[in-house]
Amino acid sequence: MLEISTSVTFEIEPGKTVPFRIARGTRLSVQGGTVWATRSNDIEDYWLTPGDNLKLRERERLWLSVDGENPARVVFMIQPRCDERAIRWLAKRFEGLARRFHDGWRTV
Repeated sequence: MLEISTSVTFEIEPGKTVPFRIARGTRLSVQGGTVWATRSNDIEDYWLTPGDNLKLRERERLWLSVDGENPARVVFMIQPRCDERAIRWLAKRFEGLARRFHDGWRTV
């Protein structure tokens, strides 16, 4: 079972089922072919066509296979955690304040 802990792209060949374990909140994006997905703790199956996205939960298990004769590419994109988003937000605000402070000194 492959563990997804970073943003990564995989190609899935027809006739293969690939198991994954999701380490962090992730968004799955499908490119190049239809993908069949089964998720742990979910009774539904998902058929995802190119351009479709699916939000995946932390510590979820996922099984993917191609629905058809052509390979499909799937992109796993890690979603930033709340604390990471908060730190980025604060950093942007501090940068803006520093710019204002710096610009204010130049005009005086």
